[in-house]
This record gives sequence, C-alpha cells and structure tokens, in this order.
Amino acid sequence: MDMPVNHFKHAIAAGRQQIGLWCTLPGTYAIEAVAGAGFDWLLLDTEHSPADPLTVLPQLQTIAAYPSSAVVRPASNDTVLIKRLLDLGAQTLLIPYVQNRDEAEQAVAAVRYPPAGVRGVSGLTRATRFGRVPGYAQRANEEICLLLQVETGEALARLEEIVSVDGVDGVFIGPADLAASMGHAGNPGHPEVVAAVEDGIRRIRKAGKPAGVLTPDNAFAKRFIEAGTVFTAVGIDAGLLARGSEALRKVF
Repeated sequence: MDMPVNHFKHAIAAGRQQIGLWCTLPGTYAIEAVAGAGFDWLLLDTEHSPADPLTVLPQLQTIAAYPSSAVVRPASNDTVLIKRLLDLGAQTLLIPYVQNRDEAEQAVAAVRYPPAGVRGVSGLTRATRFGRVPGYAQRANEEICLLLQVETGEALARLEEIVSVDGVDGVFIGPADLAASMGHAGNPGHPEVVAAVEDGIRRIRKAGKPAGVLTPDNAFAKRFIEAGTVFTAVGIDAGLLARGSEALRKVF
C-alpha cells in the first residue's frame, strides 16, 4: 500500500491555481456537503473554531472520498499539535502566526523526522495506513506540504527570511490579522492593507514560492489572483450559512 498523493502540493508547486473554501464547522455532515462542490482544497480550521484533532479525523476520512484536498490549520505553531495532525493523516498544514525565520524553522522541524527534524515516530498511525506504507518514515516528506501564515506587519517585514527557509512549500497572508496589526481591525479591505497584501504576494512569488490568501470578497479574490496568488480561499462555510440565511430571510 502506498501513500496518497498530495495533489494540492504538486499543483501549487507547478503554479496551478487552487481555489479553496475555509471550513470552521466541526463535524462530517457540513464538510461532506461542501466537499462535493468542486473546490480544489478545503481548509479545516482548528485555530478559530471549536475543532480539534478528534473532530478533524472524521473530516479527513469524509473528504478522502472526494476530489478536494484537505488542508489543516493547527491552533498554533506547536510541535505536539502538528505531530498529532500528521499522524491522523493530514498531508498539508497551514501554520498560523509565523513571525520570523526561527519560527519558520521550528515548523519545518515539526513536520520532519529526525535527524532532519523532531517529529515523533510511530509506525501504527492512520498516516502510515497502520503500518502498511513501506518506508513511510523515509518518504513522508515527499507528500507533506508545509504552508506558513504571515499575518502581521512584523512578519511582512521579515518575509524574505521566512520564505527562504528550506522546507517551506508556500506562504499564506492573513488579511484580517494583518489589518489589525496595521491599526485597521475589522477592515481588511482598507487600501493600506490591500496594498500590503499585494506587495507581500509579489515578494513571495519573487522568492520562488507559491503565495496564498483568504478573502470572502469576490472582487478582492480576483484582484489577489491577478497579483499572483496560487492557492486562494474565497469563502468561509459559516459565513456562507450566516449570510445566505440572512439574504433568504430578507426576501420574505
């Protein structure tokens, strides 16, 4: 038995645009409802949601039946959390709030086995197909994709040092937290924030890495794609439910 191919990792490395949906609703029913919608990737968020590894596991199992790729955001850049999610079979992780080169290197070490990193070894995990993937420990990194999230002015100032860390497969800019760090909390569409995001995208691409972003604003999503994003999340499941239900109620 072989490891599943990480189609998301290979697509962004080849520069093929991947359109994604942010998923914050725990449970398998909602994730299956959106898994068939045709998005290239679904972000399972455990930072700003009630989700945790025990809710992520059945979501990964559900998504596996669909063409969409799963990306998981741990609650923090924590070695133990990262290890647990990798062992559950997550192949792509988005690490939040990476501020500098040291934190980027910490994330890389967390997804790699010794001697290249510090990931704990277990031969009987879902990731190894319970011991059925030959040479998993030697080959795991082939299909693991590490994305780092920069979301403050300080992180953007250090963007080149973060992007240059070996083992980083892509860099994601978080407009909401970036807006707050720039004094525009709650207003990610402020011109200064948009300009900073676009500049960050250009710098990431100049360094030879794929750039990503999340925005539920269709116009901004298209603008950021034109600026060079390769993995672009264009909506949030809870937002679609909340705004969609409000819009329907207003009709009546």
